[in-house]
Amino acid sequence: MRLLVVEDHLTLLNSIVQLLADEFEVDQADNGEDGLFYGRQNIYDAIILDVMMPGMNGFELLQTLRAEGIHTPVLFLTARDSLEDRVKGLDFGGDDYLVKPFQAAELKARIRALLRRSGSLTTQQTIQYRGIELFGKDKDITIDNEQLKLTLKQYELLEYLIQNRGAILTKEQIYDRVWGFDSDTTIAIVEVFMHHLRKKLEPFGYHSDIKTVRGVGYMLKETTG
Repeated sequence: MRLLVVEDHLTLLNSIVQLLADEFEVDQADNGEDGLFYGRQNIYDAIILDVMMPGMNGFELLQTLRAEGIHTPVLFLTARDSLEDRVKGLDFGGDDYLVKPFQAAELKARIRALLRRSGSLTTQQTIQYRGIELFGKDKDITIDNEQLKLTLKQYELLEYLIQNRGAILTKEQIYDRVWGFDSDTTIAIVEVFMHHLRKKLEPFGYHSDIKTVRGVGYMLKETTG
């Protein structure tokens, strides 16, 4: 799972990224403009967003994303603890609100709760699609109760497809989500890994559920008939 942290205080930003990196893939931005660029890619499971930033603040950033139809869950981080600010953040489309200073354990717990509510994470940190079950904590997979060995990138690719079942994902979205903006590979790697993933799923009959949308990308959808 991939998170975006937008926070202009660099020491706090680095601390949050280090805290979350043992459990999630994490991208970061230290200003609202860069945060908006990342958020517009629509590849994140959740965004941790500071409110008070120079230039574009967190409220403005979220309003822009929501106006563009991007509904990524957002957890606001702010030193401002008035009721008015909390209500304002939620009214703008925020999903939760955590006041600084906060404890690391509470931040992680709130993120997990946010992911459960959005359907990205179950209470057992697993996600399911038909007979496929992914165990997020250990990156293990079972298909029809049989274990399947995948590389980490193959696992992340399948996880992303399952989380967005029925939706078309562009190659660019898949590349940015699984390999990240700083990868030194090219977007052609998406086709290569999709081919290998299908091969891994073929003995179980799930390979045909990964549909190629010509000229666009891919979609996970159950094959019928």
